Amino acid sequence: MAPQNLPESQRVRKYLARNGEDKLSNQELLSVLISPGSRNHPAPETAETLLDAFDGNLKDLFTATIHQLTCVEGVGFSKACQIKAAFELGKWAASSCEDALVIESTDDVVPLVLPHMVFLKQEQFRVILLDSKNKFIRTCIISVGSLDKALVEPREVFRPAIAHAAASLILVHNHPSGDPSPSEQDILLTKQLCLCGKVLGIEVIDHVIIGISGYTSFKKRNLM
Repeated sequence: MAPQNLPESQRVRKYLARNGEDKLSNQELLSVLISPGSRNHPAPETAETLLDAFDGNLKDLFTATIHQLTCVEGVGFSKACQIKAAFELGKWAASSCEDALVIESTDDVVPLVLPHMVFLKQEQFRVILLDSKNKFIRTCIISVGSLDKALVEPREVFRPAIAHAAASLILVHNHPSGDPSPSEQDILLTKQLCLCGKVLGIEVIDHVIIGISGYTSFKKRNLM
């Protein structure tokens, strides 16, 4: 713990500088983000109120709208914007090296898409396009579904691959429930898309499902 003879917000900042941000709790990190707060609403108290408002669920906190955030006591428009901007920067920082990325395994795929997909409240289906040397070309959003289902048409999956002369692709979608276990529909769709890829000469390398509790690789589980 940081020294106790300082105001709370200053104590937390000094502790972060001395020991690193990974030693702070979620509440302390959030208080640093929204500090200095105000006389009536100090940052540490506001951070606690924010976490309580979203039942400690960071997924719900960071995907909340500006309006939802400003409904929390002590959070004005500026602080709500700070929270949204910090979360977006974190997502992009996690995948900032994608332009020069060579995909050698599923382990290379997950850091590329997880920051953008793990907190989505709707199911989203994407494809990662690769060239003949497995170099990343781009990620394309194919469909956005309801809370638990995205509608995927094979022609829409392969349309961007053909347009960008991709040699192969990786399928990715998220499960808003947080459980990355594949459904029977997921397995059938993957097999269908693999067959389409063979016809078109575009290899489907893997299908990855993203969830809060981790991810599933169809290739690693021999589901393709």
